[in-house]
Amino acid sequence: MKIKFCGAATSVTGSCHLITTEKYKILLDCGQFQGGKAMDAMNYEDFGFNPAEIDYVLLSHAHIDHCGRIPLLVKSGFKGKIYCTDATADLVEVMLKDSGYIHEKEAEWKNRKAERAGKALVEPLYTYNDALDSLKYITPVLYDQLVEINEQMKVVFNDAGHILGSSIIELWVEEEERVSKIVFSGDLGVMNRPILRNPTKIKKADYVIMETTYGNRLHEKNSISIDRLIDIVLETTKRGGNVVIPSFAVGRTQELIYEFNRFYEENSKYKQELDKLTVYVDSPMATTATEVFRKNAQVFDEETKAYILNGNNPLDFKNLVFTRTSDESRAINFNHEPKIIISASGMCEAGRIRHHLKHNLWDSRNSIVFVGYQAEGTLGRYLVEGEKDITLFGEKIHVNAEIHNLEGFSGHADREGLLDWLSGFQKAPHDIFLVHGEQESKNDFAETVKKELGYDCTVINSVSEYKLNHVTTLTSQEANAEIVDKEEVLKMRDRIADIHDDLENILYRTNLAMGDSITPERLIEINNIILELQKSTLNLGSTITLEEEPRTIEIKAQKIKED
Repeated sequence: MKIKFCGAATSVTGSCHLITTEKYKILLDCGQFQGGKAMDAMNYEDFGFNPAEIDYVLLSHAHIDHCGRIPLLVKSGFKGKIYCTDATADLVEVMLKDSGYIHEKEAEWKNRKAERAGKALVEPLYTYNDALDSLKYITPVLYDQLVEINEQMKVVFNDAGHILGSSIIELWVEEEERVSKIVFSGDLGVMNRPILRNPTKIKKADYVIMETTYGNRLHEKNSISIDRLIDIVLETTKRGGNVVIPSFAVGRTQELIYEFNRFYEENSKYKQELDKLTVYVDSPMATTATEVFRKNAQVFDEETKAYILNGNNPLDFKNLVFTRTSDESRAINFNHEPKIIISASGMCEAGRIRHHLKHNLWDSRNSIVFVGYQAEGTLGRYLVEGEKDITLFGEKIHVNAEIHNLEGFSGHADREGLLDWLSGFQKAPHDIFLVHGEQESKNDFAETVKKELGYDCTVINSVSEYKLNHVTTLTSQEANAEIVDKEEVLKMRDRIADIHDDLENILYRTNLAMGDSITPERLIEINNIILELQKSTLNLGSTITLEEEPRTIEIKAQKIKED
């Protein structure tokens, strides 16, 4: 078995890793490179493999630097299945359609200039229709379900806590009657953050592919960043200014809505100021993504679920306004009342945020607040690093607004979070490959891991391939037993108990069924059924309830009883 690192090897973006066995070729992610002209040019380069020979894609989550070249992969010959969580499937539809539209519009703009200059025309990386075509290969699964993708390979998607649907991927590969296990971290989230659950800790792996976005940095506590954000809002609006927040449409925007919702509800002493302060979410994609969040409440953390079950909507409040049309977006900048503007893109490379920066950067009353990672070469990075003169739409802008960088809002685990996740393995993996980080970050994290855990790491510095020589001692049957150990049995029982009081009878019968004699295969089947039941009980985007689909529950309950 071999692994080739085709992307996120020299930087943070372009996640793409190729696993090759004697019979199959699988991609872990197929992301777009982001971060200025040099990085963008890499998207037009050869993949480093033949897309038509790829059998499957395992997609960790829906951010463009992880999924953004999937339409190009399909356009170039890929015809296999793309496995991801159901929430990721919902989001990736939004992200890829938007990406295809942007590529088309950018090509049109470049071609208008090229025609006037007598230069050759350019083709978009892919189009909206290419993106649409790629979606038919998406195969959604649920968190924690064991999926047998072929006779050699099984996969489980675990919650990574990074964005809705984000996954840590466990892949079991059987060769010559022995099973090796690969764990791909995807992007790891931050512990104890609102809405999403904590990243899942994995106990065992032969090979680990791990992100290191913040491998040498510590975030300030999220609570400190929230307090700072609120202080910035109050101080800025008091002097008559606007707060502009460049935000990633998926993940960060929804967390900001959640926090502003709490702020509006819990701060009656500021009622007079707050009643006049509108929060605009000016991004069609962020608006649609928020609707997807509401449809997938089954993957929220327990605190947010309890909030919903008490009749509250954590992603809505009185002063929140979503804008979709260009006219609505332009009107925001001709409204002279102090306001909060949340707009994409998060690194200020495209989208409506650039118009809002043009109208707000020059005014010292305003504040620009960054709440996420800013890649090298992006406008966001330049502003965070103190650039005072920039060009937007051909116009020179002098930066007078206050610039703030609140890293406590980052969706990526910092050095301690990454180290904590890696320490969850019960013994050292045979190989740990560090990817998805700037060079210094990867090197520093490798040193930290050696010092704190005693593990050696392989730092990926370029597109490179490794032969995985370690031979594990696990048989196929032993691998199944590892997947559903006794702790998983307890989790299954807890999940059933949480679904609904009406399922007490299922719980009782399942307790009876879960004796020592039950096989790992039976436990896997029961677990998958429970996950499907769980999803149907909590959905902000639908009015369906357990009471309205009794036959579905009855059928699935009977299946558990039979098992």
